[in-house]
This record gives sequence, C-alpha cells and structure tokens, in this order.
Amino acid sequence: MKLLVDTHLLLWAAADMLPKKAKLYFTDKNNMLFFSSASIWEIVIKKTLNRSDFNVDPVVLYKGLLDNGYMELTISSQHVLAISDLPLLHKDPFDRILIGQARAEGIMLLSSDKTLSKYPAVIYVSSN
Repeated sequence: MKLLVDTHLLLWAAADMLPKKAKLYFTDKNNMLFFSSASIWEIVIKKTLNRSDFNVDPVVLYKGLLDNGYMELTISSQHVLAISDLPLLHKDPFDRILIGQARAEGIMLLSSDKTLSKYPAVIYVSSN
C-alpha cells in the first residue's frame, strides 16, 4: 500500500517514538512510504520560530527520510485543486494539502490527527 505519512508521524518516526499501531504500517515491507514537501516546509517554519519545544533539524530529517527509503511527494497544482471541494473539518493548511495530495495520487494518508480521520483516504493511528 502507498502511504503518505503526516508531519507528526514523520517526527515520531525520526525520534523512534511511533505508537505501536503506527509501527505496523512503517515496518510492513509491502508499504511504500511517502513524505510531502509540505511537511518539510512546516518543519522549517516551526524551526525558524525558535520554539523551545521544537529542535528538529529539517535538513537532517530530510536526508534521513531519503536515506531510509521514503519517497518525496512534491506539491503540484493537481494537489491544490484536490482540496477545493473539501469540507472545512480541519483548517490547518498543511494538513489540508496532505489530504489533497493523497486524494490526487490515489494513496492513503497515515495520520495521528483524529480530526483528519473524518476525511476519506485517511488512516488514523492513535498516539496510544
């Protein structure tokens, strides 16, 4: 199965802190894992805000994702257009573009955000 991994799960994976249910998707050799350039963008923004609770180096994370076999999904106009008819269940623009990418590419979005699970094509994994 092709899975687009949301930003939060990418960070948990990098920190080796994935919930048990999520680990099953990450370790299944039949799954192809993708990350979005939107996630890297979101991480860069948080890093540049110098938040004391956020010390992820986006360059190291990006290289680590590629080194570990993740494939990058860059944002296209098709992805943006795929969110034009989404209901406003979730207003975070980064999460909305992840949904658009998953919809346009015909893949599943793997997320730890329960609100996103209300959209089709989202696999929700709790943090427990």
